[in-house]
Amino acid sequence: MILLIRENIEAMEEKCLSPFAFLAKNSQGREIDEEQDPVRTCFMRDRDRVIHSKAFRRLKHKTQVYISPTNDHYRTRLTHTLEVNQIAKTIGKGLGLNEDLIEAIALAHDVGHTPFAHTGEEVLNDLVPGGFRHNENSVRVLTKIERGSLGRGLNLSHEVLDGVLHHSGFGVSKNYAETLEGQIIRLSDKIAYVQHDIDDSMRAGILREEDLPEKYIEVLGSTHGARIAALVIDIIEHVSEQLKINPQALISLSPEKEKALKGLREFMFANVYKGNYCIQERERAIFVVEYLFKYYKKHSDKLPEFYKEIAREEGLERGVTDYISGMSDNYCVALFKELVVPKSFINK
Repeated sequence: MILLIRENIEAMEEKCLSPFAFLAKNSQGREIDEEQDPVRTCFMRDRDRVIHSKAFRRLKHKTQVYISPTNDHYRTRLTHTLEVNQIAKTIGKGLGLNEDLIEAIALAHDVGHTPFAHTGEEVLNDLVPGGFRHNENSVRVLTKIERGSLGRGLNLSHEVLDGVLHHSGFGVSKNYAETLEGQIIRLSDKIAYVQHDIDDSMRAGILREEDLPEKYIEVLGSTHGARIAALVIDIIEHVSEQLKINPQALISLSPEKEKALKGLREFMFANVYKGNYCIQERERAIFVVEYLFKYYKKHSDKLPEFYKEIAREEGLERGVTDYISGMSDNYCVALFKELVVPKSFINK
């Protein structure tokens, strides 16, 4: 009987999901062929592999916006990931899309983020030849760094990796995920971080409700929950109508709601992400990441053996970049102290 469970799930997908949903049975597959799981579809299996990965667990100690906050209620990269997942699955449910594929992409989308959030990413982007982008690094973590049963890489399905690769950017890049499920993650990511970063900034005393641009609040709502609900409902309604007209339509917001979300995002960049409060912490984080990068380039023998192996195969800078980008904030700071601060001082 158990051998029929996955087939039954796939049959239910075909019967119950929207004609625009991507069905697990139609996956382009994995880089290395594997025997099918008797219970889980390929996307359910991918989700589980991500959840059990070390890179996913480290997200709990990686910065979202505020570095090493003393208040446990501030978001981390892990809680951000969970909020993206929930928003995306709600949109997917409303559109009749494949929630297992959505969840696998959502949980995996930020595993390649650096310590200290976008500050760490910017440092590595300046130091690494060819630049550094966290979405591309997430794919690298999933395919080259994490260890699965077949060796390096988790051997995830093509559609999951495609969604992870194309989750970044907002209205700039014309490269979209191949599936509607993957496209949902791109918007859900922005909905989540703009709204929860407003919430965290108010908790930190950096923003007040009255500071938010009134013209955008009037469109989206005056509370955290109201704004998320307005954006989620708008995507469901707007995309449903667009698909009736054009089966090739992309996941998008209505023009009014998109303008409001982009406006709030620009406000956050000007007043929070690049604001005076964050600049001081950013400067310290930049110093730490730059120091570690230069230190390990000069002392490659100090790299862990796994990253020495990468350095031998793909070059020293690649090995150093993989090591640093995988660090949690806590580990990065502790390692910096170990290398820089006299031991007697640490003991005291």
